[in-house]
Amino acid sequence: MSQKIEKGTVLVPGAVIDYADGGIVSKEVSHSQAGSITFFAFDEGQGLSEHSAPFDATVMVIDGEAEIKVGGVPHQVKAGEMIIMPANVPHALHAAKRFKMILTMIRG
Repeated sequence: MSQKIEKGTVLVPGAVIDYADGGIVSKEVSHSQAGSITFFAFDEGQGLSEHSAPFDATVMVIDGEAEIKVGGVPHQVKAGEMIIMPANVPHALHAAKRFKMILTMIRG
């Protein structure tokens, strides 16, 4: 069972979620009608196939490196960098190395 993250608590983003060999781990830490915040950890070579969402999504890479395609255009995004994926535009990602990210989705 995962531990609930209490609001008003100081977090160390890289420590919120652990890697799993050969897999993808996710942990939603906030969810409301306005949107959500989810932490992800991808092992090297893992990814998400192309899809789209009806609202903007922001990825903040907190460890490692990934290739994130937005509208078919590849972007190399590494720790400390972020990218905004516009609503209704296809996007996909591939872990060039193990990486962790924070996904923030805002409905609007």
